[in-house]
Amino acid sequence: MPVPRPLPLSAALATVFAAAIALPAHGQSLIELYDSARGYDATYQGARAQYDASLARAAQAKAGILPSVGLSANAAATQQELSTDNLTVNRGFPNQSAGINATQPLYRPANWAVYEQSKRQVDIAQATLTIAEQDLVVRVSQAYFDVLSAQDSLALVRAQKIAVAEQLASAKRNFEVGTTTITDSREAQARYDLVIAQEITAENDLQVRKIALDQLVGRPGANPTPLAAPVVLPTVPADMNAWVQQAEDVHPALTQAKLGLEVAKLEVDKAQAGHKPTLDAQLGYNATNNPQGTSTSTSTGRVNVRAASIGVVFNLPLFAGFATENRVKETLALEEQQRQILESTRRSVSQATRTAYLGLISGAGQVKALEAAEASSQSALDANRLGYQVGVRINIDVLNSQSQLFQTKRDLAVARYNVLVGNLKLRQANGTLTADDLTNINNTLATNGRASVDSAASPTQPSAATQSPVPVPANPVFVVPPVTTPPFNPQPPTMPVPPPPPVIVVPPSR
Repeated sequence: MPVPRPLPLSAALATVFAAAIALPAHGQSLIELYDSARGYDATYQGARAQYDASLARAAQAKAGILPSVGLSANAAATQQELSTDNLTVNRGFPNQSAGINATQPLYRPANWAVYEQSKRQVDIAQATLTIAEQDLVVRVSQAYFDVLSAQDSLALVRAQKIAVAEQLASAKRNFEVGTTTITDSREAQARYDLVIAQEITAENDLQVRKIALDQLVGRPGANPTPLAAPVVLPTVPADMNAWVQQAEDVHPALTQAKLGLEVAKLEVDKAQAGHKPTLDAQLGYNATNNPQGTSTSTSTGRVNVRAASIGVVFNLPLFAGFATENRVKETLALEEQQRQILESTRRSVSQATRTAYLGLISGAGQVKALEAAEASSQSALDANRLGYQVGVRINIDVLNSQSQLFQTKRDLAVARYNVLVGNLKLRQANGTLTADDLTNINNTLATNGRASVDSAASPTQPSAATQSPVPVPANPVFVVPPVTTPPFNPQPPTMPVPPPPPVIVVPPSR
């Protein structure tokens, strides 16, 4: 009788993906979820608050070079007692005064150094916010594709479960008709139990990654839109040194370190200003009212005084107990520390850029290799199935081929997602990443909520990230001739003949 054939793998894939990855019609794009995260993520909002605080702190330093104006008022009463040998007189002198005074620094080197520092600190705050924005772009993209990767893994595990179940049923049927041994059924059962365990793990991993994405973007039930088919990955840049050079010119971390060195140099100038004089211009107007005269006047009538003043105040420090000298030494050491921080940052940025570049190149090569491996694995599975049907292969060969194909599909999907995120990480490493870079990746997504936007594709196809652009022929339908099973009539075993007993030779007696 003909040997029962399992369902083709394409049929199993179509069946499972219809239930496993059927997505709602309106998924969120990468840019949509990034905009949500920008207004919700606590880390980024904290960075923005720190940026606003830094701007306000820097603006405070400008007060040191601007005029200061103060208004004062005073009301007092003086009781005076005059005594002689023959007479004692008590007199009271109420007094009211008011005035307005202004001071304009003319020459204050320390204040000007603080003001110049504040300008650099504004730029440092801007660089800090830029780093936070780049980090948010990468975190959202990583969480986005982590969910897609987990969905693909779960869908592939379920597809593998159906394929293994079909192989298990085939092995049982073949055992019932006597064409295979019980070993095939037990191997298929063991593989099926293993896939069940993998499915549980994949389901849990998907839930965990969805929770992480929801927490990041502040939208419960976030539904990332998968990649469109065919998958178009961004082109890999050709010159690593050009990326490194660009990083040294524009990386915000290097900008921070350079500005930090300038701030440290200005701190030295501020410390050295402790030896220099200061010069201020002062302007004032004061009015005093004495209704009953003053203690220095003989009259007891009203005395009003109106006085305007203008002048220049000069101050020269002479000795401060060596505090200024030691402060200069301290700032010089801190300047050298900041110079070393700049050099360390430059080396770290260069290394991170080279590492990200090589990782992206390696990932792109891995995608091409896995695409070829997927086609080869599919061909190997087809050959093993045909061999199993005609009796030249055993069940474990088919199971191993299935596992290899599904593992290759999972690795291919992960590799493609890594390339997309790796492109962003390369731009983050060299400091040129912006939110606009998400547009190119967003254009690779399906716009209708399905895994493919190809009009010829079935809505039950797997995610585009698991599909190879290498053309893979459909599973051929082989006509298997009936297998003639010879009757099982083994010859009776031939019992071995026992050996003759040993001959014991008795030695002659003497």
